[in-house]
Amino acid sequence: MSEENKSQALDPRIKQLLMQVSTATLHTALFKQGLRNTYIQGVSRINSKDVKMVGQAFTLRYIPAREDVDSIEAFKDPKHPQRLAVETVPAGHILVSDCRQDASAASAGSILLARLEYRDCAGFVSDAGIRDAIDAARMDMPVFCAKASAPTNLTKHHAVDIQVPIGCGGVMVNPGDVLVGDGDGIIVIPFERAAVIAEEAIRMEKFEAYVIGKVRSGSAVIGLYPPSEAALAEYTKYTEA
Repeated sequence: MSEENKSQALDPRIKQLLMQVSTATLHTALFKQGLRNTYIQGVSRINSKDVKMVGQAFTLRYIPAREDVDSIEAFKDPKHPQRLAVETVPAGHILVSDCRQDASAASAGSILLARLEYRDCAGFVSDAGIRDAIDAARMDMPVFCAKASAPTNLTKHHAVDIQVPIGCGGVMVNPGDVLVGDGDGIIVIPFERAAVIAEEAIRMEKFEAYVIGKVRSGSAVIGLYPPSEAALAEYTKYTEA
């Protein structure tokens, strides 16, 4: 995403559409457009509640920690990138952490997550671990991570940048990209394609709901999904009825 697009806000109508569709459908919609690597690997939702996540990415990048610079005193720096990210991520955005898929240490804990929730963050995503996982599981704010992990992030992760392109779970995430998360994981949608993908996903889910009804009534999948011309004609009549 360009510097100009970093400040562009997701249309509330598009956000509402994305709240209605699954990550599975979104992945297929993106695949139809030639985008394959859009699913963040090794990350899952830990909330006890069935919370849906939709929002734009606010990115935080880590590099490997080193003992001479990553002492506990590092957190006293008011410009520490992790602390700065927590205090500057806009309401409705998702804090996305690139920890190089190393879950041997945490990338946040209950205090920082509580602060993000208070500031109306739309979610937290990390390809590392999190501390205080039981507390995080009780939150209303969606929390996605690799696993529970007690060690402080300073033992493995050195925060260096905010609002730069990152890789999270093997996927490119640019500031302002649109993330959708559910029980199947997280899909990353380039901001510029969000409207087209959302509308296509809605169409797909309406058709798939019809297909599921047919299958549960005894119809065979072959010729129905994907649909033959006859099946499409029948579906068109169904939608016009």
